[in-house]
Amino acid sequence: MNNTPYYYESEEIALAQKQSAFMSKTYGWMFLALIITGVVAHLTASSEQAVTLIYGNRLAFWVLILAQLGLVVGIGRLLDKISYPLAVALFMLYAGLTGLTFGGIFMVYSQQTIALAFLSTSALFGSMAAIGYFTNRDLSSLGTLLMAGLIGVVIASLANWFLKSDTLTWVITYVGLAVFMGLTAYDNQKLKHMALQLDGEGARKGSIFGALTLYLDFVNIFLFMLRILGGRK
Repeated sequence: MNNTPYYYESEEIALAQKQSAFMSKTYGWMFLALIITGVVAHLTASSEQAVTLIYGNRLAFWVLILAQLGLVVGIGRLLDKISYPLAVALFMLYAGLTGLTFGGIFMVYSQQTIALAFLSTSALFGSMAAIGYFTNRDLSSLGTLLMAGLIGVVIASLANWFLKSDTLTWVITYVGLAVFMGLTAYDNQKLKHMALQLDGEGARKGSIFGALTLYLDFVNIFLFMLRILGGRK
């Protein structure tokens, strides 16, 4: 009796289960980070002392921004050298610092707008994540185009810091939204393939890297959706 088809079928099932377990852990960390960011942001906006300290002091605000950038770069570059618990702690710290800077959102936008933006972001993110995970089309070539688009958005945003053009602001907003929606699909496919190459400690650390990547995609989509929906107080 030929057991070859059964062997290959069992191997495919095992690989699919490995991918599913990796992605489940990755999304678990991402959701935890989002919860931490949301809770810290709400607590920050509710504290007069915190608002004064962060938003009444430009230096303190920019120190937080630079600390966030430092953590993102540090996690990405030092992930292979640091322990898994430290990687988790740094990621959660980053989520908390992001919450501190996001507290201002509650002072600029209504709660209804924030809720609508979050729901819209969840729908967009979920749709693009599903496309990236389940599509059979190779999205690797799309990654280069998306990174070029991201660099363009960053440069245009810096230029608009001085130009203060409403037209350019909206161009940046819609292009940026499209870029991060594309990155959501691309990153999910990349992480799906990454899951097959990692085991043990590498897989655990990889789930943190993946969670950080998807967290950044989600947060940026959310910020662009807030700008589109408006509803300023």
